[in-house]
Amino acid sequence: MNEIQQAVSAIRAGEPVIIPTDTVYGLVCTPYYEVPMRRLAPLKGRSPDQPIALLAASVDWLLECVPELRGRVGVIARALLPGPYTLVVPNPACRYPWLTGRRPDAIGVRVPEVEGPAREFLAEVAVVAATSANRHGGTDPRRLADVPPEILDAVAATIDGGELPGTPSTVLDLTAPKPRVLREGAASSEEAIRRVREAD
Repeated sequence: MNEIQQAVSAIRAGEPVIIPTDTVYGLVCTPYYEVPMRRLAPLKGRSPDQPIALLAASVDWLLECVPELRGRVGVIARALLPGPYTLVVPNPACRYPWLTGRRPDAIGVRVPEVEGPAREFLAEVAVVAATSANRHGGTDPRRLADVPPEILDAVAATIDGGELPGTPSTVLDLTAPKPRVLREGAASSEEAIRRVREAD
């Protein structure tokens, strides 16, 4: 069994996995059940009340997971994704409450622009819950070797994607009429705002 098959099997069994994205290494698990997801916060050493994003193989898969995105926000999402953005979008049905932290009516979503093993993995699992594979407040992992040993020891599988950019995604809040930048990251927020305005 190769590393991709091991990672896919682990996700389906409810175990955490480390994968490369288009920004940093991510700590991921299935988003569909609360118990596996609740293991991520202790591994990172952070509060379980903090949100964790849905990371999907495509925008179409995001729409399957959060059907309410169809419409204006879905159009905006297609203008930005795939790419190094995390979009905080409306979640009026309060889906995946174990991912949303203190704000159940909003959820973070990502579609990374990946190739190779990461793309193969996502094609198999379609969607995961994802956060950076570091301890809370620690350095974002650019290489698999940068992931803290206590996290590496706790996961069921890893996928090595070589050296990554090492800067986390740019985070945009799309829950209000005007987009708001919550974190400057790997992509230009000015470019993101421009694309949002063109798509809106």
